[in-house]
Amino acid sequence: MTPKVFVVSAPSGTGKTTLNTRLMREFPEIEVSISHTTRPIREGEVDGAAYHFVTKQEFQQMIRRGEMLEWADVFGNLYGTSFNEINRIKSNRHHVLLEIDVQGTRSIITQIPDAVTVFILPPSIEVLWRRLEARGTDNITDRWRRLLTAKQEIEVGYLYEHFIMNEDKEKAYNELKRIIVDGKHSSITHNQGVQYCKDLIAEFDTSKLLKSLKQKFEKPD
Repeated sequence: MTPKVFVVSAPSGTGKTTLNTRLMREFPEIEVSISHTTRPIREGEVDGAAYHFVTKQEFQQMIRRGEMLEWADVFGNLYGTSFNEINRIKSNRHHVLLEIDVQGTRSIITQIPDAVTVFILPPSIEVLWRRLEARGTDNITDRWRRLLTAKQEIEVGYLYEHFIMNEDKEKAYNELKRIIVDGKHSSITHNQGVQYCKDLIAEFDTSKLLKSLKQKFEKPD
C-alpha cells in the first residue's frame, strides 16, 4: 500500500471532526495529522493528542527553518502542519488525513498535487448558524465571526475535488468513506459542488435570519 494524503475541510460547525473520528475508528490505517498550535491548552487536553502546543516564538522558528508544510493565523492563534508529522504517519504505512482550512489546502495542493481534497458543507447557512448555537462553546459575537469565516471559505470551494453535503450524518459518513476508503468520486460532481457553494453564498443576501444578524453586527458607527 502506498500511503496517500487526504485533505478534509469544512466550515466550523459542519461536523467534520465527528465524521473523521468515526472513519479513523473504523479504519485504523487512516491517521489524522496532529497540528501544531499556539493557542492555549484547554482543560482536559493532552499535548501531542489533539495538538502539539507550542509558543508563538517556537512556531515562528519552525516556519523560518522550513519545517511547516502549511500554516495559518486563525483568530490570532497560529495553526499548522509539519513535514515531520506527515513523514511520521507515512513511515507507519498509514494514509494521512489532514483536517485543515482553505488557506492550508492551497499550500497542500501546490506541494502535494496528488492529495485528495474533500469539502464538507452544511445543507444551508441557517442550519450552520443553528449548529453553532447548539454547540454552546462561543458567544453570539464569536458565532457571527465564525459564520463570516465560513462564507469566505465557501467562496473558494472550487479548490476542492470532492464535495459532501452533511444534512444526514449517516449519508455524509458513507460519502466520506466512499471517497477515502473506496477511492471513488463523491456523488456530487465538481460542477454541482461549485454551484452549491454559490447557492450557500447567495443565502447571505436572501435569508431573513441572516439579514437580521447582519444588521445587528454590522451597524454603521
